[in-house]
Amino acid sequence: MSLSYNELKPGTFIIFNSEPYEVKEADFLRMQQRKPVMRTKLKNLINNKVQEYTFHQNDTIEEAELERVPARFIYESKGVYWFDEPGNPKNRLLFKKEDIESIIPFLKQNLEATAIQFEDKTISVEIPIKVEYKVMEAPPAVRGDTAQGGSKTVTIETGASIIVPLFVEEGDIIIINTQTGQYTERKKG
Repeated sequence: MSLSYNELKPGTFIIFNSEPYEVKEADFLRMQQRKPVMRTKLKNLINNKVQEYTFHQNDTIEEAELERVPARFIYESKGVYWFDEPGNPKNRLLFKKEDIESIIPFLKQNLEATAIQFEDKTISVEIPIKVEYKVMEAPPAVRGDTAQGGSKTVTIETGASIIVPLFVEEGDIIIINTQTGQYTERKKG
């Protein structure tokens, strides 16, 4: 399916230079005495490089047909991250560290994920935006210690360090936004 330049919005997947890209930013510009253009930031889904490109009125843009397949993180070995298909453990996917660097701090065993396939080739993996983690190490909160805005750094079960409010303690289950790496809430109970 083809798109016109004014249909490009963040989150749209397109074919650009024969490769799949995700539109990260799209700004419609109308300058005096010139035809309007769509200035975009595109992320290559194969090598994760981001580039800027300006689309014009007469450009034909092909929408990318991507398939989403359930996956589950199993383990990491020597910089290779292994996933499998839930219910079919023989069907395994592997990703190199540099291909999934942004989600590595949030990978824990059996974490549900989504593998993204383009033309029957798995090109990337996504994890849920909000995930629960157990706090493994937390320094004690000191009364009156609000010089840093009432926050402290804790270590979660994956080994990642997260800034949390002072009331979070070791053993708590917290919910983290995996896109920003920020604490969102402490799970009740």
